[in-house]
Amino acid sequence: MISVGRIAASVPLGFLIGLSLGSLGGGGSILAVPALVYGAGESAHAATTTSLVVVGATALAGMAGHLRAGRVRFWSGLGFGLVGIAGSFLGSLLNRDVPGDVLLLAFSGLIVAAAWRMRRRQAGTPRRAGGGRHDRTPGRPPAGPPTRAGEEGAQPAAAAPAAMAPRRLPARAGTVLRMVIAGSAVGFLTGLFGVGGGFVIVPALVLALGYEMPVAVGTSLLVIAVSSAEGLAFRLEGGGVDWRVAIPFTVAGITGVLLGTRIAGRVPAATLTRWFTWLLIAVAAYTAARSLAAL
Repeated sequence: MISVGRIAASVPLGFLIGLSLGSLGGGGSILAVPALVYGAGESAHAATTTSLVVVGATALAGMAGHLRAGRVRFWSGLGFGLVGIAGSFLGSLLNRDVPGDVLLLAFSGLIVAAAWRMRRRQAGTPRRAGGGRHDRTPGRPPAGPPTRAGEEGAQPAAAAPAAMAPRRLPARAGTVLRMVIAGSAVGFLTGLFGVGGGFVIVPALVLALGYEMPVAVGTSLLVIAVSSAEGLAFRLEGGGVDWRVAIPFTVAGITGVLLGTRIAGRVPAATLTRWFTWLLIAVAAYTAARSLAAL
């Protein structure tokens, strides 16, 4: 039986989940399952279902602020989320057959992978700061190709577009392929572990679609909401959601994501990422230790 005191004590973790989603576009959702298991006292399988409600609703609320600021690419995000349906179905089927302690042990490994990926992304940020294609303002031509001398705002030399033309089709096909692979992987992780997969989505949007980081963060929240809805649809027939836990967690998460959206442009992302990376490592170590002790 889950006590009211345990729920109340763990609700601040819901706020932290929302705060990370709003400011980083991911990472916070991966804390939802450990918070619900060790904080609220849910079983591993129940927590992976409840987390889909919390993360999906929180991401949807956070997306609204980014949408108003023009940082959400709606159709690309919707397509990215929908290609993960098959992966989400397979992950949900596997979730039913994996013992709870084994599921949490595997989940701790996923948390370590998330921490490593976020650390790599932070380390790679300075190399992109020089004005590469990921950092240009949408609608503004990229720097690089020379213009005719003395003509301000002149068009680039004709040879550059001609040289790029043959690459356009393969590049487009490669982009679609990367989006399908990344979207399917996110769907599988969502179905298996009940996480939104933002730590995979944000880098995929930057690398596969060439989005700037603020746009990738905003669009990732739409993808997380779609992926969570898919995973929840496959789970509901196997067991309901404990709304005594889901509702206060969701309210706390929405409060956090609204604040995170506000501070996204004020606090350096590198600082937030560094702090959160260490938090993920600590959670992974705690989850792995508890899981191994129970085996």
